[in-house]
Amino acid sequence: MAEWTSAVGAAQLARLLSSQQDRPAGPGTRRPPAYRALADGIRLLVLEGRVPVAARLPAERELALSLSVSRTTVAAAYEALRSEGFLESRRGAGSWTAVPAGNPLPARGLEPLPPEALGSLIDLGCAALPAPEPWLTRAVQGALEELPPYAHTHGDYPAGLPALRAMIADRYSARGIPTMPEQIMVTTGAMGAIDAICHLFAGRGERVAVESPSYANILQLMREAGARLVPVAMAEGLTGWDMDRWRQVLRDAAPRIAYVVADFHNPTGALADEDQRRRLVDAARSAGTVLIADETMSELWLDADVRMPRPVCAFDPAGSTVITVGSASKAFWAGMRIGWVRAAPDVIRSLVAARAYADLGTPVLEQLAVNWLFGTGGWEQAVEVRREQARSNRDELVAAVRRELPGWEFEVPQGGLTLWVRTGGLSGSRLAEAGERVGVRVPSGPRFGVDGAFEGYVRLPFTVGGAVAEEAAVRLAAAAALVESGAVGNAEAPRTFVA
Repeated sequence: MAEWTSAVGAAQLARLLSSQQDRPAGPGTRRPPAYRALADGIRLLVLEGRVPVAARLPAERELALSLSVSRTTVAAAYEALRSEGFLESRRGAGSWTAVPAGNPLPARGLEPLPPEALGSLIDLGCAALPAPEPWLTRAVQGALEELPPYAHTHGDYPAGLPALRAMIADRYSARGIPTMPEQIMVTTGAMGAIDAICHLFAGRGERVAVESPSYANILQLMREAGARLVPVAMAEGLTGWDMDRWRQVLRDAAPRIAYVVADFHNPTGALADEDQRRRLVDAARSAGTVLIADETMSELWLDADVRMPRPVCAFDPAGSTVITVGSASKAFWAGMRIGWVRAAPDVIRSLVAARAYADLGTPVLEQLAVNWLFGTGGWEQAVEVRREQARSNRDELVAAVRRELPGWEFEVPQGGLTLWVRTGGLSGSRLAEAGERVGVRVPSGPRFGVDGAFEGYVRLPFTVGGAVAEEAAVRLAAAAALVESGAVGNAEAPRTFVA
């Protein structure tokens, strides 16, 4: 019986390895032997989660042909990986990736850092802030007061609590988008919403158009659902969406669905204007593509002069093209796992029917807490606290990174929770590994792309401020120095890996 659970083709592995571009070696710097560079590249892909653990690697001859190197080089690289615990082999079964004993499995998405590790590591991996108190406590207390009537029922509401569905519908109507409760389904966070939509509209092997870069966890969700991701490159800076490129991809690839974050895009922070939204909806309608509009960042504008465009669904009055996803997780608190879908009533009915084979429904108490926030004005007050915290963190992190890493380039977004940073020619994957050594956790750019794109980027969220932001920038500078010195990739160097 084979020990591996998936396989990586030679051409795919070659593409992933070719994305790991390092800064040219300076005078006097010794380049590692070819086999060592190959072994280091594969090891980084495993640690990044871009090549999964227990994935069968190509045969030596096959990979050598794809990389245009000798078979001896590949054989030596595989042997080095075996000696370090990153590769296992058995005659007749081939070779498959592994992690050394004592190291946790690498995360393929962006998983939160375990609470017990927070004291020793600054976590810039998860774009989420602590709960805005006292509003969380008040919302839970209000929910407990409303709970008794629901406790006398079975507690399963596949479409969501009627009161919360009506409240969410009214909030869309107040934004100028007439909405009925029948157009709303409450979900377990935005991830639960998008997972349900993907299963309904895009079976295994279906094409799904995504922004490039895009939100790492959604990309991984779609990969694991068997989708064929079709990347559509974002424009440079905060202008965001290239509508001619989108129209061409939607026309030529005819994807079943497309996923976009038009409001303070994750990770770039870009904000689509009304003309871009209108043209995107028109292009999707013409191509017969269902457009998923992720609004989870829509209330997180941080600057006073921001004028928010109308929602993407405002340009789809018939409701046949756009499915909107919202959530309490970014604007309020990630621990409040309440999301929702706004779509045509027949789509909502199909999603609800399919839910019987998934999670049956969303926790009642949390729904009541969000309903209390919406109904009392507590939501607006809590979100304002969240904006103030994110704005302060953003400004302090920007100042610290500019001071410690003046060669890194980025534009400061007017909202959202993330900076998308070009790292001056350094490998984002190696920066992520070096960061673990010096006590800062940062996700590399390739997590947000398809097939190894964005190696020269990292994402920095506005989750820390003050002295912690300053220390994070100091540690990032130390990580950059390690990468520039060539210390990262040395198998003899000490390593600490945190999933």
